[in-house]
Amino acid sequence: MNALDQLMVWVGEWVLTGFHVVMEYVQFNVRTLTALPKVFKNFHLTMEQMHSIGISSIPLVAITNVFTGAVTAWQAGYLFADIIPISYVGVAVGKSVILELGPVLTALVVAGRTGAGMTSELGSMAVTEQLDAMEVLGLDRYRFLVAPRMVASLIMLPVLTVVSSLVGLMGALGVSLMFKEMEPNIFWKGVRLFYRDRDVWISLIKAMIFGFVLSSYGCFSGCRARNGAEGVGHAIEHSVQASAVTILIMNFLVGYIMLRM
Repeated sequence: MNALDQLMVWVGEWVLTGFHVVMEYVQFNVRTLTALPKVFKNFHLTMEQMHSIGISSIPLVAITNVFTGAVTAWQAGYLFADIIPISYVGVAVGKSVILELGPVLTALVVAGRTGAGMTSELGSMAVTEQLDAMEVLGLDRYRFLVAPRMVASLIMLPVLTVVSSLVGLMGALGVSLMFKEMEPNIFWKGVRLFYRDRDVWISLIKAMIFGFVLSSYGCFSGCRARNGAEGVGHAIEHSVQASAVTILIMNFLVGYIMLRM
């Protein structure tokens, strides 16, 4: 077999493996969605996940976004200097933080923190055969393990996005006051100048989609983990990578579609 034949075999195996994984992922999400109505019968499980995903992530999300807002204001002031009135710093910061930086950075932070945690928890249960034991006992893993995490992500990602956007604007305001000698009323006037309620709704829709992406990838990778601790490590790596790439792709697609509408 020559090099070209070997390459064709490798590509064919890669395509078949990818197709098989995609079909497993679709089936996994279908079974999770069918289990969502049963979540409210054991809502305390969802509340625990909401605390883990949302409340525990606030400090990290706040630190990330306050400095993101600060550097956005600094760069906007630097670019606008002697060209555009300084009051337009609020316009640039408001649009970028609300529409893009708030939901995207929040989702990436939560994917790296909580998404990896979901994969670790379910992966540990998979390699120690706890998931198999649940099936033997007649307990639905989708109802008790996966669906609560997905519902909690769908609820808490928009909440975290609102918090991150507010914190990002506060960071931008601080830089504008301390380094750009801008009055607070001028900054907020700029933020309100081109503000649209539509921007907030687009941001929240993005956050819900990102919540679905990171929770589904995290749980799916965890349930498929094999080969002990090494397999759990690989599952976490794949989960975080897939979540980050998909979040960035979906950010473009959702933003393009919603803004075109």
